[in-house]
Amino acid sequence: MRQPDRIIRIDTVRDRTGLSRSTIDRKIAEGTFPPVIKISINGAGWRDSDIDRWAANPVAWRPGSGRGLDAV
Repeated sequence: MRQPDRIIRIDTVRDRTGLSRSTIDRKIAEGTFPPVIKISINGAGWRDSDIDRWAANPVAWRPGSGRGLDAV
């Protein structure tokens, strides 16, 4: 059985990607980084799998492509 996707917070995303908060915000605005998911009134995070796909190939990552990578 497949395990549900975890939601990870900004500190974990920063540790795993090596990016600063301002760089993450800029990349989200450019559409080159997975978007934030609102999880409560004051809480937000990212899907663990989205960050994994981005980290595997940050140059090719685009939203909505299913795998997180452009089809070749």
